[in-house]
Amino acid sequence: MVSILTRSFGFENLSLAEDVVQDALLQAMRQWPFKGVPSNPSAWLIQVARNRALDMLRRQQNFRIKQDAIAEFLEHGGTSAAPAAAQFEDEIRDDQLRMMFACCHPALPNEAQVALTLKTLCGFNEKEIAAAFLTSSVAITKRLMRARQKIRETAIALEIPAGTELLNRLDAILQTLYLLFNEGYKASQGDELVRRDLCEEAIRLATLLAEHTAGDQPKTHALLALMLFNAARLSSRADAEGNIHLLAQQDRTLWNRQMIDRGLAHLNQSAAGTEISEFHLEAGIASCHCAAPNYGATDWGRILSLYDMLIDLNPSPVIALNRAVALANVEGAAMGLSAVESIEPRDLLENYYLFHAVLGQFHLELKNFEEAAHRFRRAAQLTGSKSEQAFLQRKLAESVEALNR
Repeated sequence: MVSILTRSFGFENLSLAEDVVQDALLQAMRQWPFKGVPSNPSAWLIQVARNRALDMLRRQQNFRIKQDAIAEFLEHGGTSAAPAAAQFEDEIRDDQLRMMFACCHPALPNEAQVALTLKTLCGFNEKEIAAAFLTSSVAITKRLMRARQKIRETAIALEIPAGTELLNRLDAILQTLYLLFNEGYKASQGDELVRRDLCEEAIRLATLLAEHTAGDQPKTHALLALMLFNAARLSSRADAEGNIHLLAQQDRTLWNRQMIDRGLAHLNQSAAGTEISEFHLEAGIASCHCAAPNYGATDWGRILSLYDMLIDLNPSPVIALNRAVALANVEGAAMGLSAVESIEPRDLLENYYLFHAVLGQFHLELKNFEEAAHRFRRAAQLTGSKSEQAFLQRKLAESVEALNR
């Protein structure tokens, strides 16, 4: 809805589009329980939001400037009967692609592009975006405010660019979809470990991008393969009570083989050309897990070699932490602990709960129970996910019990 309305009223009116969408949703919540759900709910919401936007624009001094453009929009169906479902779906697909590329316009700072897309296209709140960037909600709020101000000052068109400009923006779009999927795969807050709706939305948008000539690139297919491999395992990641099942505990008969096959098909498509992106390597790691018939058969040596290649492309502390886990599976917890302790800069990980959780597990395996308890306690304090808090509290209790024996 935000994408469609932004095309209609201009990218500079992005905030207006977001406001009227909220108004339309509130109106639906008030009316539908009594009057019933319309035959085409999406079209009803769009129409209510459009009417609200027109009312608000008429009150602004610059309405006269935009009057011709709005009149043209109305002439082409802005107030006509609801479009056919197929036509409406086509409109949504086109406008969401335009919004992706507009949010990732080079006129906006790199740090703002992904945050803005997560906010406007994916519906993230500031706290969820902050978790993705390992920063604070206040910092994200300021980042979004600066981006919106830049949009108002710059005539950014809602369009799909071509050539080099397209490829430059594509990287930011893929990073956004990657973060969207990750938030669904392991929610940063709330009662549930998995937010399947976010995973499905990320896969839908990535598929939309891969099917369009603008996004039909090897790294797009690599990212889509990564998503499909990981989404195939969602049903086994937690039990009915929300308790986490680690990879070693998962029932692999629950894994979605059809989704894995789709992932393999996109991984094959990603082999075109000569570029190897981070998504290629992460998809390769995920495919190793999907290929293993059981946890013991996992090819950790291959996974470690892929992490070695990945850290050459992106020497980030988080990737180094993941590599340490793979190393521990090959050479033991002591080597994993040594790898974590050598990560630089470490300060970026101090408020990252998985950093402390990984250290806790290594110390637990090495029988350093007091340090393990300290790390699990800190990890539980840092995560906003109730499911992970419960898991970490169990690991804390296990460490304390071992310490007292």
